[in-house]
Amino acid sequence: MFNAQYFRTFITLVETGSFTRTAHRLEMTQPGVSQHVRKLESYLNKELLERKGRSFTLTETGRRAYDYALKLFAEHEQFRHGLDDDSLDSGDCRIASPGSVGLMFYPYILGQQQMHPNLTVNYSFAFNHEIVNDLLDGRYDIGIVTEAMSHPELHCSIWHQEPLCLVVPADFAGSTLSDLMGIGFLNYYDGINHANALLRANYPDEFRSMTHFRHQGFTNEVSMVLDAVARGLGFTVVSRLVLETSPWQRQVKALNLPNAVNEVLYLLRRRDSVLPKRYEKLLNGFHAQRVQEKTPLMPSNG
Repeated sequence: MFNAQYFRTFITLVETGSFTRTAHRLEMTQPGVSQHVRKLESYLNKELLERKGRSFTLTETGRRAYDYALKLFAEHEQFRHGLDDDSLDSGDCRIASPGSVGLMFYPYILGQQQMHPNLTVNYSFAFNHEIVNDLLDGRYDIGIVTEAMSHPELHCSIWHQEPLCLVVPADFAGSTLSDLMGIGFLNYYDGINHANALLRANYPDEFRSMTHFRHQGFTNEVSMVLDAVARGLGFTVVSRLVLETSPWQRQVKALNLPNAVNEVLYLLRRRDSVLPKRYEKLLNGFHAQRVQEKTPLMPSNG
């Protein structure tokens, strides 16, 4: 019969290298330690030790059993911490968001994991409609989306806001709507919606619709759209999260515009769920960091 205590005794024996020290550490008798090892060998039907008087070496099975036992107890601790909904720094988190959000939120979470080894996060990059389906199917506990969602089984609330940036090639010298129409628009998922909102707010007398712009291409990966802008193929409108994490920052610039428009990010969760407190810490921590940084937009020569 499987007995976790036998594996615990075996781990201690390997680490101490001594039956006597193992017995002392575990507050057992030395015959008791020997009995645990024999029962574990009987359970596995393999010898774990090559005994040489008072010393021993591990057999190949013994080395594999030791590695398995370490993994077994590590997973046990992780599982135990994951059941503690009041813990701020341990347990499992399952989160989904679009790439535009995850480009900065996911690295923030990785930093939290480095500081708190018992915290584990499964993070999925997905489109809004995919996130809704994943939440309903129970694959994730929370989702961050770029538009308000209405569903009887989901609760939707505003979580965070980021400025939208009108991004042009670094050598672009124009500033008028006609100048922008001259180089064309580079689209991505949510691109047209973001461009409509920002251009309407800043060119109210001239702007009518994005249908009047020459479309220079589309990518479903928002992080790649700035590569096209950097190559001089057109302009786009992205969240500042995307601009700040882009490897093409030096090859593009954000035009200074008089009227700011924010991308609103919404938090989705199932209505019947009670989220562990670790989620609140992650979400509030990232939001507070972004507000505190107030990172300036890329300088414009326009």
